[in-house]
Amino acid sequence: MGWHMASHLPKLGHPVWVWNRTAEKASAHAETFGTLQVELQQAMQADVIFSCLPTSADVEVLIALHPPKFGSLWVDCTSGVPESAQRISTDLAARGVTYLDAPVSGQTIGAERGTLTVMVGGNIAGFERAKPIIQAFAGLIEYVGESGAGFAVKAVNNTLMATHLWALSEGMSILKHQGVDLAGALSCINQSSGNSTMSETVMAQKVLSRTFQKTFALNLLQKDIGIAMDLAEEGQMKTPVFQVTQELFLKIDREQAAQVDFSAAVTQLEKWNSVRLV
Repeated sequence: MGWHMASHLPKLGHPVWVWNRTAEKASAHAETFGTLQVELQQAMQADVIFSCLPTSADVEVLIALHPPKFGSLWVDCTSGVPESAQRISTDLAARGVTYLDAPVSGQTIGAERGTLTVMVGGNIAGFERAKPIIQAFAGLIEYVGESGAGFAVKAVNNTLMATHLWALSEGMSILKHQGVDLAGALSCINQSSGNSTMSETVMAQKVLSRTFQKTFALNLLQKDIGIAMDLAEEGQMKTPVFQVTQELFLKIDREQAAQVDFSAAVTQLEKWNSVRLV
């Protein structure tokens, strides 16, 4: 799981083992926060396992190669695929293991402060078992339904985030073209009905500052939007705004998108309009 999220677990008073595909990261975490770096085989013998990987496919491969022990609880904080969560949950239940899909939201600052929002799907008894541990890094923990429900909420949430960012950027582009002071305009928006997390934090901290600090890679947002659109297609639902949002965020190819923060997607709009948001 994430560096900052895992840093809160020792506060619970239990031994905390950490493993990372990059061993140096696990070692540094152990030195910084008093956790214990272990090999993957040992990590899989924990009573409660947290994972936070780029995709559900990564989690499925990990479990297939290194199955957890009987009676353990697996809390998957990956932004994953609902169908995968259902499949993993069924497979692990047959081995006596409880699996929860529990993606998080709140950006890096939320992870640092231990105030993340956690949306949990899966067995309700497993949720009650996991909740006291999740509270170490969460400000809000919501049980949202059976296996896959947590991943579904996260996919929709991130698609809304993308939609808000793009719409805000279009509005700011209009204001820039009109010679409006963007900082002043943003202050007004943030105290009005058009505000959102994107206007309150991302626009000023990443776009107007031109830092585009990478905290959440654009290709991962592209993946999450794709998950939401797959759910819409599965339900044969019309979602024209989400469809356009997906098309816009795919204008940057996935290879390049892996190298930049999601907020850098607005640079495509800047090129189209020849308007730089600064």
